[in-house]
Amino acid sequence: MRIGFLLSSFLVLAVCAEEKQTLRGHVFAWPFSEVAEMQPRGGSTQGSEVELDEAASLNWKRLQEETATDYVKDAQAIVALSGSYRVSFDFLETMGFKEGYTPPKPYFSWGTEHVQVLALEPDFISLQHSLVMYFKDKDGKESGPMVMKHWRQDWSYEDADLHTYQGRATWAREQKSAEEVQGKWTQAVYQVDDSPRYEVLGEWVHEGGVSTWKSERCWRPLPRREFSVRDDYDVLQGVHELTITPTGWVHVQRNQKLALAEDGNHKMVGKELGVNRYERILKPSLLAAEEALEKSGEYWAEVREMWAEVFEKNETFSLRAMVDEKKLFQKHFAYAGQLERSEEPYDAVKGRAHARETIAEFLQVGGAKEGAKY
Repeated sequence: MRIGFLLSSFLVLAVCAEEKQTLRGHVFAWPFSEVAEMQPRGGSTQGSEVELDEAASLNWKRLQEETATDYVKDAQAIVALSGSYRVSFDFLETMGFKEGYTPPKPYFSWGTEHVQVLALEPDFISLQHSLVMYFKDKDGKESGPMVMKHWRQDWSYEDADLHTYQGRATWAREQKSAEEVQGKWTQAVYQVDDSPRYEVLGEWVHEGGVSTWKSERCWRPLPRREFSVRDDYDVLQGVHELTITPTGWVHVQRNQKLALAEDGNHKMVGKELGVNRYERILKPSLLAAEEALEKSGEYWAEVREMWAEVFEKNETFSLRAMVDEKKLFQKHFAYAGQLERSEEPYDAVKGRAHARETIAEFLQVGGAKEGAKY
């Protein structure tokens, strides 16, 4: 299988209503564009074949029980996000607002990802994502697994104290009322290095055998798939929907691309639809993610604790883009990599000091605007 540059679900065959019926390409949302110009961009690494798990999960079956309370179903739905998956990432810009606009290429990639429960407490659930990659060379020989710590999502019930993204690598405290958060959950999403990405309030709804969480509209930094090719906007403003299926879950995004202005008169550059599909797999095994986290997990716990203190103490803070020509994740990953390769026991004193000193190097307290797109 290819991890990218595949003909995505946006490109399907259609029959033209001509005198002679001929087949032509059709691009979803852009039916009259040239298919050759709209083939998706994305990664091109060869990955191993996967075996999908087609049986309905125990977590999904539990969600079908009528006797459970909404709170219990909410927690069950969040835990149902865990597991081993083939994940596909599909994004299409559906409209643009500049004179002479032409649609950019859609984006498509896929990978194998393990989602592990880090914490399961009353009113709080934490899930760690890890990419677990197997590769094929030109002769078909496989290698791996290679494990890379990915993003994290923390869920908090009736959480009234949020840190929301303000643009320009800056986050600020946002207080909600008790009425606003009643019966709802916040989802806080973190970067690969456990620095903040966005936090947003939303509500789980369980109707007709379907469990879906829908967020409020929120800002978040640009993802790598965008800031690596775009510089005409600053913030993604969007609404998220997470829906549990019998064999996985689906994350739908409805995004607006905003160019920020100092006077607050922000301009919308375009709108985008995203569908991230998590399909549970039996093979290959992705449990190497949990083995890697066992070796570096104490260090990452120190990183999370440092960020908890930053959130508690500061109304506003920003992050520097680079320190000593390195990004924050590079410094954390280098240290965690040493721990994963080492046979020596973890030195908690050294790990704690490195986690805190590293974050402090990048942290700017008070809302300074010198920052980076993520």
